[in-house]
Amino acid sequence: MIAISSTVATMAIANSAPTPGGQRSRIDGIDLLRGLAILYVLLLHVNIRLVIAHVPYTRGLPKQLVSSLVWNGQNGVQMFFAISGFLITSISLRRWGSLGRINLRAFYRLRFARIAPLLLLLLLVLSILHSAGVSHYVIPQERSSLPRAIFSALTFHLNWLEARHGYLPGNWDVLWSLSIEEMFYLFFPIACLLSGDKKRFVALLVIFVALGPIARTYWTHGNEIWEEKSYLGGMDAIAMGCLTALLVSRMAFSRRALRTMAACGAAVLIFCLCFAQQAYQWRVDRYGLFMSLVALGTCLVIAVSTQTKWKSPRILAPLLKLGQYSYEIYMTHMFAVFALFDLFVYLSKAMRLVVPLFLAAILVSAVLGAIVAHTYSEPMNRILRSRAKHPVDQGRPNGSEKIEAAAASQ
Repeated sequence: MIAISSTVATMAIANSAPTPGGQRSRIDGIDLLRGLAILYVLLLHVNIRLVIAHVPYTRGLPKQLVSSLVWNGQNGVQMFFAISGFLITSISLRRWGSLGRINLRAFYRLRFARIAPLLLLLLLVLSILHSAGVSHYVIPQERSSLPRAIFSALTFHLNWLEARHGYLPGNWDVLWSLSIEEMFYLFFPIACLLSGDKKRFVALLVIFVALGPIARTYWTHGNEIWEEKSYLGGMDAIAMGCLTALLVSRMAFSRRALRTMAACGAAVLIFCLCFAQQAYQWRVDRYGLFMSLVALGTCLVIAVSTQTKWKSPRILAPLLKLGQYSYEIYMTHMFAVFALFDLFVYLSKAMRLVVPLFLAAILVSAVLGAIVAHTYSEPMNRILRSRAKHPVDQGRPNGSEKIEAAAASQ
């Protein structure tokens, strides 16, 4: 599956000339990366349910293969972080001309329009299910109360809550990554305005890149949850995405440079996603650098995809759709996972049903995400955006909207 990244980059270079910033309504390379990332998240969460239920479905399979298929969810989130940093920086540059001219009110209102409607609906549904005592949705008292969980989700520190008190139920747990992303969205425009010039902002981003590996190792103090879910541990990928956006906005790379970047990006992603066992044997993660490599490979592929006119072949359309609805799928997929897993248990956990369970979880989650996107989150996004439209957008059909079409939050 990860060979898709290599295919995307290689075909992009072969079939198109570099164009700074890209001119397509969506960036297929980014959608493919997001599709791959959300697929890994889905596979991980089905796998976790099977592991907890002591279903030995991986017995006899090579550890390298198992690791590549069902243990890459965290890497998928790291890819999401890098994409978010790239898209938000690119959108801001296109919308306001420079980062120093960001309109704080417009920025926050646009982010609210995209993220808040589905988040608030999800919290309402989860609160009802918790209060009704529905299995899989009740928050253990020793870990949090319902009001405390809601407060943490709305104030972007659910990741900290879990690190301190333990994991929350699956539908709540997925919100940890939003805590990191929303904290980024909260301070990004302020940092842009306070930096004064691009050099200071770049220096700040470089600092975040450097702190990421430290945050995943020395600053975790043995807390395994914080090792995966700390703010700074995710900010390095976001900062790399921001730096990538600044770079591709300033220069058009030659075909030779793009070819080299594509090869390096694909090679790094293939190594991280397909040979993680080997990477750990080589102690690549000893200093917290493994996740940095995932972000680096993602950013290289993003840069190549952005500066080409490559269009994804039809065979990859399902993965593209997963990427386009990745936010809705990410927020709602645990409903499908829990329902299908309960059915799997009801059918006596038959080993022959493991593969159908994975496939059904992917399909149902994708359909559910698409339905939620078309019937709720996208209409709400349009309504709220139309009310918050900033003067700079008036009469700009080919401006920031083109890349912003790809800016679904993870």
